Amino acid sequence: MEKILVLEDEPDILGMVQYNLERAGFEVRTAEDGETGLELVRSESPSLLILDLMLPGIDGLDVCKSLKSDAATKDLPVLMLTARKDEVDRILGFELGADDYVVKPFSPRELILRVRAILRRAGGEADETEADIQYGGLRISRTAHQVWIDEKPLALTATEFKLLTTLIDRKGRVQTREDLLDTVWGYEYAGYGRTVDTHVRRLREKLGPLSSMIETVRGVGYRFSGIEET
Repeated sequence: MEKILVLEDEPDILGMVQYNLERAGFEVRTAEDGETGLELVRSESPSLLILDLMLPGIDGLDVCKSLKSDAATKDLPVLMLTARKDEVDRILGFELGADDYVVKPFSPRELILRVRAILRRAGGEADETEADIQYGGLRISRTAHQVWIDEKPLALTATEFKLLTTLIDRKGRVQTREDLLDTVWGYEYAGYGRTVDTHVRRLREKLGPLSSMIETVRGVGYRFSGIEET
């Protein structure tokens, strides 16, 4: 049974989230402030953190920043809970390494779908017969769920890894935001195009000199052009 930590300071929302996660078969731990949440992450080793941005004491963005800067917790998937007016904070959360977000008010069904999609991405779902992918200085191991540039490890979130491999698998073909949301995030396009754009921008920043491999097709989406595979 996968364990999920919910960090939320509104009792009604916390109770609703816990109830529906447990009903869906997850083990749930809860906390109502950032300091306690950070302690539980380290003591409980959850598979996923559901993180409200507005918390007493240490806020959600600082919690995310702390986790992503620690080698022991940097790979923990994070699903943010945000209010509609917090678009800037959502973008900052993505920049810090969060995997996805759900806007309040949300339906329990949507939350469970997002949770399961993130856990699938974090699990890799790799075909163990799949050989490494090599494009110039970029090397990808699906089985190890790892990326290197000039043999130096590149720290990608599960979502960024899935986004990169999806674009590579469809090399030369333009992928709309709708296509990417469906394949990478596992849900339909419903005004979440900014999610794709933010993750592509962050992925390009991490790719550095190889960022031009991902092309923007204005008004349509994105395409991996790369260079000839070696």
